[in-house]
Amino acid sequence: MTATLVIEAGRAERHYWRDLWRYRELFFFLAWRDILVRYKQTVIGMLWALGRPLLTMLVFTLVFGKLAKLPSGGVPYPILVFAALLPWQFFASAFTGAGESLVGNAGMISKVYFPRLVIPASAVIVSFVDFLISSVILVALMIWYGYAPDLRILALPLFILVAFAAAMGAGLWIAALNVKYRDFRIIVPFVVQFGLYISPVGFSSSIVPEHWRLLYSVNPMVGVIDGFRWAILGGDTALYWPGFLLSLALVALIFASGIVYFRKTEKTFADVI
Repeated sequence: MTATLVIEAGRAERHYWRDLWRYRELFFFLAWRDILVRYKQTVIGMLWALGRPLLTMLVFTLVFGKLAKLPSGGVPYPILVFAALLPWQFFASAFTGAGESLVGNAGMISKVYFPRLVIPASAVIVSFVDFLISSVILVALMIWYGYAPDLRILALPLFILVAFAAAMGAGLWIAALNVKYRDFRIIVPFVVQFGLYISPVGFSSSIVPEHWRLLYSVNPMVGVIDGFRWAILGGDTALYWPGFLLSLALVALIFASGIVYFRKTEKTFADVI
């Protein structure tokens, strides 16, 4: 009996999420490939993952802690800064990596069918590996200063999930836009640099006047960073719940709209790229 192949219009669309699971090995392969390229047979790759946030922490501690003498709420200033650098650098790295991921894999996209969502998602995973490596510095700082977290640390996985959603949603938006408008390759570094200074990385968001706190939380990373500090620092560190809930809602909106827009434009990637 001869097997018959039936190509049914719209079938791939209906089975997209099932295909995403079927292609999970490609997802792991792409992530593992990028991790190997970054770290295999190199010392600089590992040192860069540790050295970049460490140097940034030293600069922010000197400028905001020593020169500007901003309050730290009784927390050693390097720990205050590094607890914010972890989610910020994860977001910035994932946002940049996902934005370049589709263009960087143009040959694969134009030749083979697979759910394109796999590519930016694997780029976010690579940034998450950097996040885990950088966490070693935070642990070392807390040991050095004798600063132990309290039970709030158990909530940290929830805030990591929020950071992951923010990175994934923003990454999907910029990845899809970068396929059609290559100007975003120039815009993204500026957005990341600008975002670093308007986010409470080098200082505590508690210094923002009370009547501006809610408006300040329109930046979704404010809630993410405050959540990390609340979970890691414990003690008297307070979480501004109205601002956090606003940031959480914006992260959910960015994540959901990122998936919708990516799926809407995905069918044109092979033609445009």
